[in-house]
Amino acid sequence: MTPHASTLTRQRILLHGWGLHGGIWAECGLAGASPELPGYGDTPSVSPYTAETLAEAVADTIETPVQLVGWSLGGMVGLALAARHPDKVAKLVLVGSSPAFVSRPDWPYGLAPEILAGFAESLKQDYRATLLRFLSLQARGGDAAREVIARLRESVLQRGEPASEVLAAGLDLLRDVDLRAVAARVRCPTLVVHGAYDTLCPVAAAHWLAEQIPDARLALHERAAHAPFLSHPLWFAEQVGGFLDG
Repeated sequence: MTPHASTLTRQRILLHGWGLHGGIWAECGLAGASPELPGYGDTPSVSPYTAETLAEAVADTIETPVQLVGWSLGGMVGLALAARHPDKVAKLVLVGSSPAFVSRPDWPYGLAPEILAGFAESLKQDYRATLLRFLSLQARGGDAAREVIARLRESVLQRGEPASEVLAAGLDLLRDVDLRAVAARVRCPTLVVHGAYDTLCPVAAAHWLAEQIPDARLALHERAAHAPFLSHPLWFAEQVGGFLDG
C-alpha cells in the first residue's frame, strides 16, 4: 500500500532511505506500514523535492498520531514532519540519519560535498551502477558488511528500479538539506539509533540530534554502520521496540 492509495491509520509508519523502498524493513522485527516515499513505486512525486515537501506528502496520509520510524533520508523526512506537525507524531525514531547530510564550514559532521557530487555526476552516466555503489557505502566498516551489502543490492530491485530523475532529485535534496534549525521544535519522545561505523552520516551527527531534540536519547551500536536494522536486527528490534512499546 502506498501512502496515497488511502489514508494510513496504522499506529506505526516506517520510512525508507534514498534509492530503496518500504520492503527494506521486512526483516527489522517491527510491525507497521512501510509506504514508498514520493517518487518511488506508485507514489506520486512532489516538486520541489525537499525534505519539507516530502514531509507534507506523508503528513497528508496520517489521520491519527503515529509512531514514525525513518532511516537515512526517511529520517530527515521524519524529522521535518515531527517539527511541522507535532500533532501527528506520537514517537519518533531516527535511524542512521542527520539534520544535514553534507558537511559545511559550520557543520563538520557530514559527507564530503565532492563525494556526493561525484555520485550525482556518475548517476547521469549509469544510474543503476551508481545506485549500487552508493548502497555499498551503507555497510562499510560494520559487522557482517558483505551480507548487509548483498541484502541491500538484492532489495533495491525487488519493487522495480527507481526513476533516474527521482534519484537525482534525492541527491540534490541530500546536498541541500539542513534541518538543524527545526530539531528543537520536535516535542515528541525521540530515539536516535546509530552505528558507530556509519560513514554516510557520522556518529557525531547522532550525538548532535540527541542533544538538540528536547526529549531524545541515543541508542548507539559500536559495531554497526549505516543500516543497523540489517546488520544487527535483534539489537535493533530490542532497542526500538522497547522504546516504541514503553
